[in-house]
Amino acid sequence: MKRIILFGSALAMVLAMTSCKSSESAYKKAYEKAQAAQATQTTQTVVGTTQQQTPVQVTPVTPQQQTPVTTTDYSNVSVRTEAVTLVSGAGLKAFSVVVGSFGLQSNAQKLQSDLAQKGYAAQIVSAVVNGMNMYRVVATTHDTKDQAAQSRAALMGNYPDAWLLYKK
Repeated sequence: MKRIILFGSALAMVLAMTSCKSSESAYKKAYEKAQAAQATQTTQTVVGTTQQQTPVQVTPVTPQQQTPVTTTDYSNVSVRTEAVTLVSGAGLKAFSVVVGSFGLQSNAQKLQSDLAQKGYAAQIVSAVVNGMNMYRVVATTHDTKDQAAQSRAALMGNYPDAWLLYKK
């Protein structure tokens, strides 16, 4: 009994699957009808073009792009205040960007020469911190905190530990 039910349901499924098959001739007729409509439209266009046409000048519309004005607030950037002495360089302004701090002056001089090769007017200053003499390498020096903070932001890619120094 179970075999007959199983065989009957399998036969019903096969019949259902074959009856859903679409006819290829129906697709072919629709394609030929679309081709004929397109040919008729092309013929009508060619016949209608015997009149003299005046050229139309088309000017593309280009939207004006407004560049967004981004202002960055540098008021929250921390600044260290130290009494420093110029060791090497042209002189410091009020705010400076320090990219390295060393206990040995020779290490500071190496970083200064690396910065000079990259186009920076690097300077070395010394500061006494906790009884030790530290040599700070200054990449840029500026009159205002905002200018120094912008310079620090540009240097952060190569010198992630860069910080701002306010000269006493």
